Amino acid sequence: MSMPDFQLDPRLVRRRAGRAAAGYATVDALAREVSRRMGERLEYIRVEPRRILDLGCGPGADLPTLGERYPGIPRIAIDAAPAMLTQARGEQGLLKRLMRLGKPADPDFVCADAAALPLARGSVSLAWSNLMLNWLHDPLPALKELHRVLEVGGLLMFSTLGPDTLKELRAALPPSQHEHLHRFIDMHDLGDALIGAGFSDPVMDMEMITVTYTRLDDLFRDLRDSGCNNAAEARPRGLTGRSHWQQLRAAYEALRRDGRLPASVEVVYGHAWKAAPKVAEDGRSVIQFQRKPA
Repeated sequence: MSMPDFQLDPRLVRRRAGRAAAGYATVDALAREVSRRMGERLEYIRVEPRRILDLGCGPGADLPTLGERYPGIPRIAIDAAPAMLTQARGEQGLLKRLMRLGKPADPDFVCADAAALPLARGSVSLAWSNLMLNWLHDPLPALKELHRVLEVGGLLMFSTLGPDTLKELRAALPPSQHEHLHRFIDMHDLGDALIGAGFSDPVMDMEMITVTYTRLDDLFRDLRDSGCNNAAEARPRGLTGRSHWQQLRAAYEALRRDGRLPASVEVVYGHAWKAAPKVAEDGRSVIQFQRKPA
């Protein structure tokens, strides 16, 4: 389910992620909290994976947690930004390799686009994706790829951002023909995209997380340092006038409560399964026969 009048520049997204990679760990508090809440949801789902995919792994902060939860299970970490993978891989010198002897193997690191995964069909049991889908203006191709690489009975577990993210900033912006902020897909439309990609039994829920700031510039700094600057194709290219910023700041200041400025984040959580196919790729129906017990 895409937004036809909204497009992201994927090359700019990758470049900004690359520039943010080295210092990302200092501004990823939201991603860490969302990951923790994803883990809580995973505790209620019975899954015994044979291979795990972390799609959009960033600097790799979720990989140790997945390794501890499923010890000894091979992990594949994929991201579109090479600099993020460099951070995720860490120092690979001889000393580290010697220290790894007898311990679980490091993940396999792969630089790839989410819509063109270099993995075999049915090669993954659990696909984990924390705050990656919101970087795609159309998540359907990536969801189709995730469905392809999952084995039958495999689980997709993900989080993304909903349309009320940064609603205060969106409301404070003066009217413009340009895209000053990213748009995010509604939870229900995302559920439709999961069905369209072939997944079954999708479960979705949403919660609002409010981050507060002393100064509006601190919010802008967090967005910049985490690589979350505007990457819309229709973003303004020229300099923004002084009156624009004065209007924005005045509107946002009106929201100050107890000395803090709020920034809302709508987090959407979801999981879905890859069921056995009912129709083969050539269109023929799939009929399963089961032997009766003797």
